[in-house]
This record gives sequence, structure tokens and C-alpha cells, in this order.
Amino acid sequence: MRSATPSTAPETGRLIEAAGVSFAYASTPVLEGVDLQVGRGEFVALVGPNGSGKSTLLRVLLGALEPAAGSVRLLGRPPALVQDRGRIGYVPQRPSLAPDVPATVREIVATGRLAHRGWLRRLTGNDERAIDHALASVALEELALAPLSRLSGGQQQRAFIARAFAGEPELLVLDEPISGIDAGSQRRFRDSLVHLIDEHGAGVLLVSHELSAVADVIDRVVVLKRRVLFDGPPAKLVAEGVSLGVHAADLPLWLEDLR
Repeated sequence: MRSATPSTAPETGRLIEAAGVSFAYASTPVLEGVDLQVGRGEFVALVGPNGSGKSTLLRVLLGALEPAAGSVRLLGRPPALVQDRGRIGYVPQRPSLAPDVPATVREIVATGRLAHRGWLRRLTGNDERAIDHALASVALEELALAPLSRLSGGQQQRAFIARAFAGEPELLVLDEPISGIDAGSQRRFRDSLVHLIDEHGAGVLLVSHELSAVADVIDRVVVLKRRVLFDGPPAKLVAEGVSLGVHAADLPLWLEDLR
């Protein structure tokens, strides 16, 4: 178990702050009065059934959508005013690359270092080490020189996760990143998250139906079903008989008991 105590994070350590956020598509409400915070060095898992508003909330937090009500601060500023996006790593659901792009896995992962070196500078030793570490974290070392387009969907997902790791972001946001990833890669994924948090002080916001791979290192679980139904340590959910190693089909069953 990690020793981080994120509940004591000072206000200046907040990477995400959402207060009273509501959002609707046309006349259909998706989010209602959502409060959410993620601090430096904190690992927060966001869970909820399909259609609960998780991905919409991520888009609001990152500035892709404007909330109908409430406020959001990202890295201490309104999302629209955040210029240094290299401080944020984001892996969306099912990321993809045009099939005719001939980039190798390593070249894709290396783009995660652009915020550190810019477009014109050559890769430094630090860049190369960060890229190697990121590839190892998702078990893609042997496929580093393979064209990304030739990889399976799960392998491509791992490459995009590695790209986010390579950037050593202050805030890492992941939307269902381990769907379709084998158990061994999930363990490496977990260890890399711990490294990013403990060694670099990053904050992590993870959306997932399956938390068993990271259950022992999560600081807080936020249960969303249009509004926040629970926000607290995973031990409290476990004490109430809730398993964190759940899947999409049975997740709503235990959510129904949270009011």
C-alpha cells in the first residue's frame, strides 16, 4: 500500500477542482451538481455504470465541454486558460491513429516527450530513458520498432498509455485504459502509476469498470451516476461488502445500493 495521504493536500496542490458542475445534451441532463477534486500525488478512481456521465465529466474537466452550471479549475486555472497542455497526460477510450500513418510504436511513444524538448530538438538521454521506461511499463519493448498500425487493438492501447507515461505529466487522466489488456501488462501499468505518483508527485484520475489491478494503490473512489453517490477511501466500500474487482455487467448492481 502506498503511503500517500492525499486528504491533507493543500489547496495549492489541487490539479482538478470541480464545484457544482452540471451538464446536459439538449434537454437530457448528464451531470448534476458534481464536486470533484484531484490533488498532487493522489490516485482517484472514477466509476459508474454505462451512461453515468463519466466520459462527459472528463471532457468538462479538461475543457472540451463547457459546464451548464458550476465551475472547473484545471492546474489552478479555468481550462480554457491552460496553455501548457504538456503538463497533462490524457488517454481517451479507444484512441486511434490513421491506418496509413507509418509511425512505429517507439515514434508514437516519443511524441509524449514533445512538451519537454519541443518539435525541433533532438532526443536527449533523459528522453530516451523516459521512452524506454514507458515502453517497459506496458510490455512493448519487443514491439518498439513495429508499425503501430500492425498491432492489435489492445497493443495499440498500451502504446498510447506509454506515450502518456513518457511525458511524465503532472496530471494523468485515463478513460478505461486497461480494457482488453492482459494481466501481466496490467501489473506493469499499476507499477508505473505508482512510480509516476510517488516519484514525480503526479495526480491520477482513472475511469475504469475494473479496479482489481490497482485496488491496493487507490486513494479515493468516486462513484458517479449523474451525481456523485460516493467519494471516499476504497476501504469504506470494501467494508460495506463492495468488490472493487468488478466488471461492466455487474457494476450497476452494487451502484443501486448507493443513494
